[in-house]
Amino acid sequence: MSEQANGNTTLCGEPNGKYDALLLQNQLCFPLYAVSKEVVRLYKPFLDEIGLTYTQYIAMMVLWEKRSLTVKELGEYLYLDSGTLTPLLKKMEAQGLVSRQRNAADERSVIVSVTAEGEALRARAATIPERIGACLPLSKDEAETLYQLLYKVLHAI
Repeated sequence: MSEQANGNTTLCGEPNGKYDALLLQNQLCFPLYAVSKEVVRLYKPFLDEIGLTYTQYIAMMVLWEKRSLTVKELGEYLYLDSGTLTPLLKKMEAQGLVSRQRNAADERSVIVSVTAEGEALRARAATIPERIGACLPLSKDEAETLYQLLYKVLHAI
């Protein structure tokens, strides 16, 4: 990703053929990091409308789908640890979006469930994916390819 050749970014390095692995522009991780940060920033005004942060939003998406699951399971879906999830879920519980209960079958685990208020929020969030898609400079095919490549990497590491 070091040089622009006819508008295409490449990993070939400097014009003289030397490749410097420690240049920021040659790192795959940097555009992933920067794009992730900027996409989350794009979500902010839409999520502000419904009173959620990005992390709360992705937690709610899992809960809208699964209805109820343990904190550990939610963390596995979101790639978040319980130290991050616990304060997040406490805040969401205070907002009335989720309920948390000790698992009767295993007192060590906590079950998180979406409440009626949390479920009602789903309708208000329904247009967000389409609105975000309209902000991105990708065709439907490009977005699908990017999605597949990102998940290929995610599932391999």
